[in-house]
Amino acid sequence: MINIYCIRPKGFNIGNDVIHVALNHFLRSAFKENLNIISLPATSKYESQKKAGLNSQTVYEINQFGHGLIIGGGNLYENSELEINPMALKALEVPMMLFSLSRGKIFNKRNELVDRTDVMTDDKIIMLNKRADISLSRDLATTAYINDLGVKNKLGGCPTLFLNETPLHMVPISKENMTDALISVRTPSLMSIPVDKQYAVKDELLEIISILKSKNYQNIKLFCHDHRDIPFAASFSDIDYLYTDDVYTYLTYLRNTRLNVTYRLHSFLPALAFNVPAIKISYDQRALSMLETIGMDKWNINMVTQNAVAEVKNRISNLSDLDALKDKNRNQVWAELHSTISANFENFAKLVNNQKNK
Repeated sequence: MINIYCIRPKGFNIGNDVIHVALNHFLRSAFKENLNIISLPATSKYESQKKAGLNSQTVYEINQFGHGLIIGGGNLYENSELEINPMALKALEVPMMLFSLSRGKIFNKRNELVDRTDVMTDDKIIMLNKRADISLSRDLATTAYINDLGVKNKLGGCPTLFLNETPLHMVPISKENMTDALISVRTPSLMSIPVDKQYAVKDELLEIISILKSKNYQNIKLFCHDHRDIPFAASFSDIDYLYTDDVYTYLTYLRNTRLNVTYRLHSFLPALAFNVPAIKISYDQRALSMLETIGMDKWNINMVTQNAVAEVKNRISNLSDLDALKDKNRNQVWAELHSTISANFENFAKLVNNQKNK
């Protein structure tokens, strides 16, 4: 039996669990044998226990019982999401893979992309990547940034783009919850955008809902990815919202809608995988760069620089353009990303097995 530890985000956002489901599929496909995947939180700030991140406790446990370590996927280069003890990292004895990590900028009050105030320091990013046996970054912007620091990493994309390959437990849902349209929301105060843009989000959503109804999308619900979205969703008096912290229920809701209009990257990518029509509204570099990475930037809406309402209306009327883009990318850039992920997980499996057999 092989034990692979995975240090990953375990915060409020269910998108982190979606990534982990997709990661597990690639991992099990690479090892082709009995495998325990042991998940630990990347930070203790959401947890009651202290065992989190790369600290003395976790590294000691990994060295004792583990055969390999994966860090990711997620936004672990920012949000103070990954705790690192340099001495503990130095003591790590097993192969380590950084997988689908991102570092993105945000918009300031002048609508300029700038570094976050809680971004991981360059010296820690360098330290992590120098220790890693394999480093796959999620998007073009992150890959370029790390390369500019003088350490090697590869563009790997996000595994959720390939969730259609993953065996999933679909949860029975009521007919009412098989929606015409799901709008994946983000509480505006949690968007790192100028304040005037935050205040405009609710009015924009009301206009988008009106447009959807005019286009014969009648059963419309807001979709909360995070319990912190519930107060915002509840402020819409004439529309219901869905929330779950179960990843399979979440994916079932997403698969059973006619259209996903989303501020969230990790409903858009699974929607692409499941061939559910989707319209992405982005508000930071993470999403902007990810959509460029997968060749979908022409379909993306930058809510800071574009009129989101007008752009959503245009895309609803031209969903055939989405189909054409998907058909083009599926056999080109998506196939390349899939090959990179698969090949690097296979390389990781070889490193683990070679060390285990010494």
